[in-house]
Amino acid sequence: LVAYIVVFGLLIYFMSYRPNKRRQKKLDAMLGSLAVGDSILTSSGFYGVVIDVADDIVVVEFGSDRHCRIPMQKSAIVSVEKADQE
Repeated sequence: LVAYIVVFGLLIYFMSYRPNKRRQKKLDAMLGSLAVGDSILTSSGFYGVVIDVADDIVVVEFGSDRHCRIPMQKSAIVSVEKADQE
């Protein structure tokens, strides 16, 4: 019985905890490499360009109007496309 509990515990660890940890490391690396001029996608579905980067706050410019600059948390960023990849 104890062996089944140990095997089940290891199975849960390898099926859920470990992939989430890898995904979080990848997200942290992506947000750590965030720079001015990068195109981003927010969790709400808006595309924008990074104007300024602070510790936990990013100022993002949305649209072609160039007057819509909104400060937001880094945790709201889902994906980043580097400016020099274009």
